[in-house]
Amino acid sequence: MTQKTETMILEAAFALFAVKPTATLAEVAKRADVGRATLHRLFKGRDDLMAALAHRAMAELDQAVDQATKDAATYTDGLRLTLDAMIPLAERQLFLANEPVDHMPSVAKELAQQHVELTDLVEAAKHEGSFDNAVPTAWIVQSFEALTYAAWTMVCEGEATPKQASALAWRTLTIGVKGDAK
Repeated sequence: MTQKTETMILEAAFALFAVKPTATLAEVAKRADVGRATLHRLFKGRDDLMAALAHRAMAELDQAVDQATKDAATYTDGLRLTLDAMIPLAERQLFLANEPVDHMPSVAKELAQQHVELTDLVEAAKHEGSFDNAVPTAWIVQSFEALTYAAWTMVCEGEATPKQASALAWRTLTIGVKGDAK
């Protein structure tokens, strides 16, 4: 088995699960244009495939965020650029948000680490004055995650481009949805 075959299976699974979360491994194999035996040589069962998808999605997100934020001037800018980097990967994010993969120890550990990193980033942005210190960091983190999910959904439904969705999420996070006060 080659890395190319594994990549074909993972890409087929991402695409298929985005439209049919209950798809079977046989459907994934068909979509990837490989035999079921080939799929099962690489992934012993659904949990193995789901773990591989989760790790791939998290690695791609980490890489995109690291690249986008490497020259950020402030933590606040880094947080905004994080949104910009994540939203185009909507298919990956929706998979992580919708699939119950957090029961797998290796996935849960990585998700927990990402949560710690986001919390630290929000704390640093608060210290820069970007968020009201009276608002709990946990609330801001939850809001960031919820707005990210909303942005992904808008992109997946064709209601916004990744750039538009990211800008709307950032606006809502930083100033809310209130119009001009009169």
